[in-house]
Order: sequence, then C-alpha cells, then structure tokens
Amino acid sequence: MTRKALIFHGGWDGHEPGPCSGIVEALLAAEGMEVTRVEGTAILATADLRAFDLIVPVMTMAEVEKAEVAALGAAVEAGCGLGGFHGGMCDTFRRNTEYQFMTGGQFVAHPGNVIDYRVEMVAAGDPLLQGIGDFDYRSEQYYMHVDPRIEVLATTTFSGEHAPWVAGTRMPVVWKHRHGRGRVFYSALGHKAAEFDHPQMKEILRRGLLWAARDDN
Repeated sequence: MTRKALIFHGGWDGHEPGPCSGIVEALLAAEGMEVTRVEGTAILATADLRAFDLIVPVMTMAEVEKAEVAALGAAVEAGCGLGGFHGGMCDTFRRNTEYQFMTGGQFVAHPGNVIDYRVEMVAAGDPLLQGIGDFDYRSEQYYMHVDPRIEVLATTTFSGEHAPWVAGTRMPVVWKHRHGRGRVFYSALGHKAAEFDHPQMKEILRRGLLWAARDDN
C-alpha cells in the first residue's frame, strides 16, 4: 500500500517555506509516497490526519489554533510519523508547548547567524547515518532547548566566538525519539532551499523522514 505524507508550510519567508516544502515533496514522491502539500495550518483540524503516515511541518514562527495542535498530537500518538528540519519544525509554533513536547526541542538562538561549523556523528552505527561521516557545514548553528530523552544522532560544538559563555557546548543537531506510538525525526540543518544541495544534509533528512513514516508491515 502506498504510504501518504502531509506537508504543511508557511510562516516566515526567510526560511523559504514554499521552495523548501517543494523540495521535500519531490524527495518523498521519489520514494513512492503520495504527498499532499498545503499552505497554512487549517488542514490539521479539517483533515483526518490518521490517514497519513508522515507529517512534515515546513513553517516558522507561526500561530496555531489549540484544536489544530491537539489533532496533530493525537495523530502522532496514534502512530503517524512527524519529521522535519531547521526552523521549519523546531521553531514552528513558539508559543505552543504541546507542539514542542512532540518535536523534542525548540530553537532559541543562532550566535553569529550564518557561519561555518562542524557536524559530528555521535551514533555512527545507526542506520540513518550509515556511510555518513563528520562534515563541515555553513548555515545558522542552532542553539536549542532539548528534551533529555531524545536519541541524539549528531551534534555540533560551539566555539564561543560569537557567544563566549557557550564555548565548548555540544548541541544536538540530528535526533529521533517516540511520541506515543509515533516516530519523530529532526535535523537542524536546512536554513534555506540552497542547502539541499549539500549531499549529507539532504541524505540525512531523506533517511530520517522515511524512518519516521509509519510502517505497519
């Protein structure tokens, strides 16, 4: 049976939600998934989210109705996967802690804005990272508040150049966890659409989204 994915996008234009969500749509379609891509959050309360195997938010700094987040949470708890990247997933609804409880983390800062930094694999034996070693990356280096129960797959270390008080801090960049019966995947990489040209960034996201998608087989 063909698996189904929902992508909802919008919010701050600086993260290029339209182009980024289009790239993700093509990525999932290439894996044989049936993809619905819509702008805004209304579909969260109007559609039967249980019909989807994966939900991908590509939305930053947006407002959301309580009923919409409640419906999303119920779907994930029942087994629908949740996956995404950068501010499109972990800075989506800043004022909604129920949503943040699902994602496992929330963006709070990116000292120095767009900078060069290193991404280090800390769970190299995980199938999601197989064959992917440490790599250099240029983007916003996300400083995040994270749930201590997430399973961290990759980290980055802050140099302290732009915020001396965080020097040496190792911050999760890629993680996975469970919310109810649902699988949740997140990568902090992907500030703008051009970053999908980075092969490791795109491959980690591809694998993570496929892992998160419900599979009842």
